[in-house]
Amino acid sequence: MPNVIVTESPNMAAYATPQGHRPTLIACFLHFDLSFMLWVLLGALGIYIAEDLGLSPLQKGLLVAVPILSGSLLRIPLGLLSDRTGGRPAGIALLAFLFLPLLLGWQLGSSLPIVILVGLMLGTAGASFAVALPLASRWYPPERQGLIMGITAAGNSGTVIANLLAPRLANLVGWHNVLGLAMIPLAVVLVAFIIMAKNRQDHSVGRPIGEYLSILKHGDLWWFCLFYSVTFGGYVGLSSFLPVFLRDQYGAMPVTAGYLTAVAAFVGSGVRPIGGYLADRLGGVRVLSFLFLGIGSLYALGALLPSVALMMVLLVIGMACLGMGNGAVFQMVPQRFRGAIGISSGIVGAIGGLGGFLLPVLLGSVKEFTNSFTPGFLTLSAVAIGSLALLWFLPMARVSRLTNSAIRDVTPVS
Repeated sequence: MPNVIVTESPNMAAYATPQGHRPTLIACFLHFDLSFMLWVLLGALGIYIAEDLGLSPLQKGLLVAVPILSGSLLRIPLGLLSDRTGGRPAGIALLAFLFLPLLLGWQLGSSLPIVILVGLMLGTAGASFAVALPLASRWYPPERQGLIMGITAAGNSGTVIANLLAPRLANLVGWHNVLGLAMIPLAVVLVAFIIMAKNRQDHSVGRPIGEYLSILKHGDLWWFCLFYSVTFGGYVGLSSFLPVFLRDQYGAMPVTAGYLTAVAAFVGSGVRPIGGYLADRLGGVRVLSFLFLGIGSLYALGALLPSVALMMVLLVIGMACLGMGNGAVFQMVPQRFRGAIGISSGIVGAIGGLGGFLLPVLLGSVKEFTNSFTPGFLTLSAVAIGSLALLWFLPMARVSRLTNSAIRDVTPVS
């Protein structure tokens, strides 16, 4: 058992925190990275699937949004299970289940209803968020949460892998066979996670469910949900929909659209630890304020639908802001809810994922009914600026105090 440190507050004595466990951190990163790759896989293959099945713009939006919806909703029960079991068993079960939708899509994905079913099941991968992040977080002290959660969640770089490899492989073997090939890295990561991931030996499991669900009474939780729906919802929603957008708006070839999406997603995932680090140093509220302003401005400029080169510059900068925003929000969550990291992460992640579900549906439906993406981008801009206003003008004093204070001021949910 590693040495532990205890924070200054007597209330934190029961939550003595180990100084770290690197194999578990690596295992959680791999779990999240592979899961995120599978979570957005239908989006990366969206152009091929849409043209094969003859889908409308709205149906394209639903195709890439359905996995985001199911993955988001499942974060709540998986987060609760993670708190009760410590994370490792839940993580193993999640990876094992993902073989089923990949097999189904590979062998039977010949109609829209079947592909939607595959998307619903494949969305389970998105619930990795509520397993991998809490499992890694429990091994590290509060003052390192921004960095550690950022490193683990940088596994959303799985988006990059999906968009780089899936279109190219689909050109060679067809999109159905890409789903079959995805079972190979899934098997590798499952074995690695079984070997490397460990639960904290002093993590209390089996507490009454009511104790975990009491977190729902805390207003701070719902502010975090709102803000994460803008940052993470924007990141995962754009990561899934960009190939379709670039194809419909600019006529990009599937492989080119995948590469461009991968660049934007890589930047967004790579800077997430920076957002957490800055929030550790400057405070989450302050960092989020600047990022919301940037996100709203970039969406507004994107609504002009400039040349593809300028649009890609806007998208890359925007994804960087969204990625750092993700890190900033999750610098706050584990500090505020130290005693229920799994369920709090699950709830915040679920609502954030719902934002990612709504974004492709919004852009797809707006395109179908107005023949332009402009109203959709303007709506997203208004949401980001509105979140900035809420961050400062609604009763955020408690959240601000908790997330900008010293460790001794942070009180866990009991």
